[in-house]
Amino acid sequence: MTVTDRIEMNPKVMLGKPVIRGTRITVELILRKLSEGATEADLLGAYRRLTREDIQAAIGYAADTVAHEETVVVEPARGRSRKWEHGDPRRS
Repeated sequence: MTVTDRIEMNPKVMLGKPVIRGTRITVELILRKLSEGATEADLLGAYRRLTREDIQAAIGYAADTVAHEETVVVEPARGRSRKWEHGDPRRS
């Protein structure tokens, strides 16, 4: 079973955030709980519809998402004053 078999995005469910298919459990929720120290057993106990494979799919989805990110480094323009960067109240 692939990540896409378990993760879905539907604008009518949780505003289109990625969720475990057939639930309102977001990938974000699973990752946050894990990052806060929750164990797989903690999650399975708290969310009865969640399975071990769902948790693995959420982690895989996050890894796939990060793997396809692009980082663009933008350097500040030289010679501009900070006043202009944040807007000059005299120009409103």
